[in-house]
Amino acid sequence: MEEIAADAREQVGHQGEETTRDGSVDWNGMRCVRAKSGGWFAGFLILLNQALATLAVSGIGTNLVTFMRVVMRQDNADAANHVSNWSGTTYVFSIIGALIADSYWGRYKACIIFQLLFLAGMVELSIASYFFLHKYSCDSGSGEGMKNNCSLPSKAETVIFYVSIYQIALGNGAYQPAITTFGADQFDEEDTGERESKNAFYGYFFLANNLGSLLSVTLLTYIEDQGKWTTAFAISTLAAFLGLALFAVGTLRFRHFLTSENPVVTVSQVVVAAIKNRHLNTPKQAEELYEVHGTDSSNGGRKILHTPDYRCLDKAAVMREPSTQPPSKPLSLCTVTQVEQVKCILRLVPIWLCSIIYSTAYSQMTSVFVEQARAMDNTISKFRIPPAGVSIFEIVGITAFVFIYRFCIAKPLSKRSREPSELERMGIGLIISAAAMVTAGMVERQRLKHAGSLSVLWQIPQYLLMGASEVFMYVTMTEFFNDQLPDGMRSLGSALAVASMSAGSYASSLIVTLVMAISCRGGDGSHGWIPEDLNKGHVDRFFFLIAVLDAVDLVAFVVLAKRYRQVKPATSVDLK
Repeated sequence: MEEIAADAREQVGHQGEETTRDGSVDWNGMRCVRAKSGGWFAGFLILLNQALATLAVSGIGTNLVTFMRVVMRQDNADAANHVSNWSGTTYVFSIIGALIADSYWGRYKACIIFQLLFLAGMVELSIASYFFLHKYSCDSGSGEGMKNNCSLPSKAETVIFYVSIYQIALGNGAYQPAITTFGADQFDEEDTGERESKNAFYGYFFLANNLGSLLSVTLLTYIEDQGKWTTAFAISTLAAFLGLALFAVGTLRFRHFLTSENPVVTVSQVVVAAIKNRHLNTPKQAEELYEVHGTDSSNGGRKILHTPDYRCLDKAAVMREPSTQPPSKPLSLCTVTQVEQVKCILRLVPIWLCSIIYSTAYSQMTSVFVEQARAMDNTISKFRIPPAGVSIFEIVGITAFVFIYRFCIAKPLSKRSREPSELERMGIGLIISAAAMVTAGMVERQRLKHAGSLSVLWQIPQYLLMGASEVFMYVTMTEFFNDQLPDGMRSLGSALAVASMSAGSYASSLIVTLVMAISCRGGDGSHGWIPEDLNKGHVDRFFFLIAVLDAVDLVAFVVLAKRYRQVKPATSVDLK
């Protein structure tokens, strides 16, 4: 398929039909006919697939902290850490999935295989919960009395539980960057109309994500809160199966891109070649550096024009003898495009690091926010709101701000001057995130004053603010990383956005551990900031700490964003 597809890039469609111009190929390896491939039909199938997959995984993750407390008999701090570690591991697998999708299997094959692993993990969890864990579920509610009526699962049952949820982490985590990029692949960025659709797709993708979460929060968390864990897990498994089936429907319609060289290999080659050539003089003119002929690079994708940053890496493209042929020793000579690919990654690293603190704040929604809700009055008349149920307002915030930004901010500004850049939007996301943490801290202070009688509805503002911040941060970050990485590394761009969540989850776990270790040292703080009984703690101080970290992170982000140099692939006009 790859050999046919390589030749097909220069061919036209059958009977003179218009073909795509971005190098995408169809199932048979031929250049895609625009009217018969990709577009919103394929995009819609992927959005449905994502909504169902999110429903499935959210049925596990959203209320996992409650499961850890009620069924696994863990205290608040341990439960929050275990959930953060599980979430972090899920996101770590995204890097593995991206590398495999871009360099070995291709994005379609990676999506299929990882979804099968995800589905298998869901089936295992459903079976395990039915035969082993369901008998340990306690009556719904909160408080010490409920917990004391629970039995502790055996070691074997605990192992089965952890194996299944970490298999789910592998399948879903590795699948996410591949499906995000594969969805964007269905739109030809060389066509003006499809380029606009591609930009819109990222927002709708996160919208589908959160619609799946909405169903999970409103339906599954309520079922789980009644102690019916097996039923909830079975529904999640069915959703995962339907999502996979819908994805398979679009098989012959999807557009594909050929795999490219492993980014790890490219980085290694450039670094080794730059070290070997360190004694050579770098030419003043970029045209004197080594590059192959044509519009495509030697390792897949379009060429990238030379940039003046990281000049030390340019030595990897310094020729001892003039040549336009592929080097016989790739560890001694690399192309300008290979060097620029490494530069692209290096430029993104500082921006990515700044996103970790935001992800730390984001991770509180599935851990400390839920524990805060458990200590509040969660009844309205005779209806009881599950502790994780208030997170529906985060989804409402995302859904609302996707449309508010697109139609009330971006369009009017683009007509008058320009809409905010991707980096500017990410900065706005950091500001809103800090405001959400301050709001959560103020709510917690009120909760302490009212000794647990404060309504859980007071959490609504902090969830709405976090939802708005996601639109500006995560949606934009995914779009930005995909746009700023070379063609053959775009799944890695999606993975970097997801890996930020991973690092944030681990950072949150570390901060909770440090906070508890420091705040438990004697005096009136001997219970710590996040104790078993939150009425004896100071969760408000924890939220304010995260807000301060957000503010410091914002300052660093602004400095780095001003220094960032955006890179675009070379066009045929540039090459001429």
